Amino acid sequence: MTVKTKMIPFHKASIGDEEINEVVDTLKSGWLTMGPKTIEFEKQFSEFTGAQYAVSMNSATACLHLALKAIGLKEGDEVILPTTTFVSTAEVVTYFNAIPVLCDVNDHDHNIDVTKIEPLITNKTKVIIPVHFSGIPCDMDVIHALAKKYNLKVIEDAAHALPSEYKGRKVGALSDITCFSFYATKTLATGEGGMATTNNQEYAASMKKNRLHGISKDAWNRYSEKGHWYYEVVDNGYKYNMTDVAASLGLVQLKRLNEMNVRREKIAQRYNEGFKNNSKIRCLEFDATLKSSWHLYVIKVSNRDSLMAKLKENGIGTSLHFIPVHHHPYYKSTYNYNENNYPAANKAYAESISLPIFPDMTFEEVDHIIDFINQNV
Repeated sequence: MTVKTKMIPFHKASIGDEEINEVVDTLKSGWLTMGPKTIEFEKQFSEFTGAQYAVSMNSATACLHLALKAIGLKEGDEVILPTTTFVSTAEVVTYFNAIPVLCDVNDHDHNIDVTKIEPLITNKTKVIIPVHFSGIPCDMDVIHALAKKYNLKVIEDAAHALPSEYKGRKVGALSDITCFSFYATKTLATGEGGMATTNNQEYAASMKKNRLHGISKDAWNRYSEKGHWYYEVVDNGYKYNMTDVAASLGLVQLKRLNEMNVRREKIAQRYNEGFKNNSKIRCLEFDATLKSSWHLYVIKVSNRDSLMAKLKENGIGTSLHFIPVHHHPYYKSTYNYNENNYPAANKAYAESISLPIFPDMTFEEVDHIIDFINQNV
């Protein structure tokens, strides 16, 4: 096949006329910040995931932060999380002067290795944060059993996991709190944004007030006809609310989510078929009882750096997920992580490449990437 001159980006958000029209409608309404469309987005998201409550924010990082505040994390507490994750998963723990305790991951799916969690639990452990890497759900049965045994909370980092399913149940209503991301590259994109879901009314109330400065109930509504000028600050909160502009995108993207997931799965299957006979390429593997969102498609090769360079030179965008937390200088020096404790994560980091996978990709583009990689590993 002739090498294409047109760039294939690592990601391109699937935005059509319906999303554009919904945003224009919001702009014409005059209500740009958090308002009726944000509330409607929360309602529909709650219904989609099966969670009783959905609390929108301006990022998944904000969701994780307020989730930890809602469950009462304190200074000196310990939180167990996988080292293979974006740094925000660990970062939010440090906001409380609590300790991020890193766990190694599985080789086959890069999710937290549940066999290595229990030895990390101490009397200071308060929370486990599993991260559903690439959209593949973690082994939640084991994680929940450990949480019950040691009286721990479980907050899922589901930034990659919409609309993933664990044994027939949508991710979003399985644990104490679940946090989703709507960043520009995610399966549902609002540019920036996130959602925390829970079945616990107290947690939902805590997150709602703290996303808007700790102001009392319905602060967002005080400029509407039904609102009132008087408000009270009842907690030390933050400025984390979503806007109606972002929610406008979210409402349409949520309606299209299953359709876009089907397309992602077809692209993933095409990659699987294209790489299955190449012994130099390994793909992530997971149990048939799980459903992935296919947020990422990751391959593992021995010549990772040179292959990524060749792909870039030939107009194919790629990325890497993730540089493990224990490799980052700040975390390594502050918490004295021992690199030898995370062999699977180190191996994954050395070999992984994330390939383009987004709904508007053509099969021609997928086949071009497959052919190029097969010829260059």
